Amino acid sequence: MTPTRSLRAALTALPLAGALSLGLAVPAGAEPPGIPDPSTAQTQLDELQVAPEGSLDGYDRDRFPHWIEGPDGCNTRESVLKRDGEGVEVGSDCYPTAGTWNSPYDGGSWTKPSDVDIDHVVPLAAAWRSGASEWTDEQREAFANDLEGPQLIAVTDSVNQSKSDKTPDQWMPPEAGYHCTYASMWVGSKHKYELTVTEAEKTALKDALAGC
Repeated sequence: MTPTRSLRAALTALPLAGALSLGLAVPAGAEPPGIPDPSTAQTQLDELQVAPEGSLDGYDRDRFPHWIEGPDGCNTRESVLKRDGEGVEVGSDCYPTAGTWNSPYDGGSWTKPSDVDIDHVVPLAAAWRSGASEWTDEQREAFANDLEGPQLIAVTDSVNQSKSDKTPDQWMPPEAGYHCTYASMWVGSKHKYELTVTEAEKTALKDALAGC
């Protein structure tokens, strides 16, 4: 799937917009911005193109450059750690020296940044299989560092590793009460980037949204 002209423009602009946002003071919160409400997510899901999953031919995580550094010297990972944590303190290099991170995927609570991963809600490989293989590397960089949409969230590292590149028909957060929000984030991100969904993926997302 080739991005539309408007999407290409938005994607190209995102690295700058994301970088600028790194310098802004963002209140601590365990969720990314831009999560659609369940009703909006359902409408957006219905608007997504349904298509078989594409090939991973040519895929490499390096095709989605991350984590990029912002003008304040903080990279995207560090910015999400500051955003999603509570009582976060950082050193001169932007790396957290104190803070607490509550993972909504599993209810875990952590005080060491090394115990926390930044999850790409729509995994990079899943994005590649659903349309991102046709983007430019610059567009993929924007997607992988998107601080403006529901695409990045701090979660327990082992849970993120268990998720890997699975789609919602293959994996959902262990915390069942978070399935509604997770589905809304997934749909919001795929809708923003005009990525496709498979029939099985759409069914799993519909089921999760029905439980909101």
